[in-house]
Amino acid sequence: MSLAANLLIGFIAVLHLYILWFEMFAWTTRGRKVFRSFPKELFEPTKPMAANQGLYNGFLAAGLIWTFFIENMEWRTNVAIFFLICVAVAGIFGALTASKKIFFVQGLPALIALCAIFFG
Repeated sequence: MSLAANLLIGFIAVLHLYILWFEMFAWTTRGRKVFRSFPKELFEPTKPMAANQGLYNGFLAAGLIWTFFIENMEWRTNVAIFFLICVAVAGIFGALTASKKIFFVQGLPALIALCAIFFG
């Protein structure tokens, strides 16, 4: 894989580690500042749901980080493609169901990384 693809995969993995932290551990503090239109009284009751979402983002990050430890280039590329597609689908679904901003934060970087793999 190209340097650009590896840098993008690393960036997306770090982004999803941040999302894990944010949703699992800072939902009721930082969440109130980020999601200003979300009713303040719902942060505490939705804390378990947000933590669950954070855990899934952690799995995405783990899969992307795993690619850096796979020595066989064909497997490495296939695993990266799989997890980037998962991230892209999550970003597209989030944009359609929650906020268009999710596409630009999550989906678009994954699609760019996929392009870097396929065309780089």
